[in-house]
Order: sequence, then structure tokens, then C-alpha cells
Amino acid sequence: MGSGEETLTAVEVGLREAVPGDAPAVVALVESAYRGDASRTGWTTEADLLDGQRTDTAAVLEIIEAEDSRVLLVERDGVTTACCQLERRGEIAYFGMFAVRPSLQGSGLGRHVLALAEREARAFWGVREMQMTVISVRAELIAWYERRGYRRTGESRPFPYGDERFGVPRRPDLEFIVLTKPLD
Repeated sequence: MGSGEETLTAVEVGLREAVPGDAPAVVALVESAYRGDASRTGWTTEADLLDGQRTDTAAVLEIIEAEDSRVLLVERDGVTTACCQLERRGEIAYFGMFAVRPSLQGSGLGRHVLALAEREARAFWGVREMQMTVISVRAELIAWYERRGYRRTGESRPFPYGDERFGVPRRPDLEFIVLTKPLD
């Protein structure tokens, strides 16, 4: 990790790979972490930026079943409490669909899941870099990733305005920035 922070093992965190039957629980978690008033309990809410859905069951199933993709999730007492997507894109791994139950945000669970996802991507695919996109106006979230070794690449990507599968923007200036981290 390079930051000196202790990381729990996948077993200690309760991390496992999602199966198709997990898709509804993953959707419910992601929606609770990012959309609507319930998401305001945590600090990762996008409720002031976007209305509508963040994802749906069909999209999550597609990710779970894709050849170069994995969805990792954490369960505690039978409840899905965290998840993320890893996707191999050539020599890099893309990290996305990261969500932690709002009531557990700030507990350190997200930090552990991110570190485990980095280890999983390196071990499973042999990739040497993790990449992600973050909405550019999410300064607090970007700073959180930067504290974990991610750096801005200077690259930006357009937000998919007009495609309600990704939400209904509440402002006209949304775009994604690309963050990356070497996985040595």
C-alpha cells in the first residue's frame, strides 16, 4: 500500500466475489450510497449532483458475468455492506462501482476494501496499475483517493448527459477525471 496503514485480509473483511444472484443486493447498496435522501447519511452521496438511478440489475449482471470483470462484495450478518468492480483493460485494472453502506462510511471499511481490490487485481490479472474515474466536482472524494496513493492523470472524460442509465444531472458542468495508481 505504501501508506503504512494496516490492511485486513479478505477473510477478515468478509470479501468475496459476487455471483449473479447478488445483483439486486449490489444495486440496492450502490443506490443507497449515492442517490436519494438515504445516501445523505454517508459522505459519498451524489444526491446534490444527480437524480435518478446510479445503476440497475441488468447493468450489474452484465458486469458480474463479463469475462474480464469481477464484482467484489463484503457481507456482514448476511447484509451486503460494501462492493466494488474490477475490470481488466489490457495492462491496467479499472476500479469502479465502489460503495459502502452509508452508516459504515468513515469506519475504515472502504479503505480496506480498496486495498484488497488493489491486491486482487494485481494477483488475479498481474496488472501493475489501477485506474478509476471520479466526477470532477467531488473534491472530498478525490482527496480521499489521493491520500491512498492515487494521482490525477490530467485526462478528463465527458459525463453521459442524456443517458439516464447513469442518472439525471442537476448541473451542467459534470465530467469525470481519471485517477491512477501504480500497483507495485
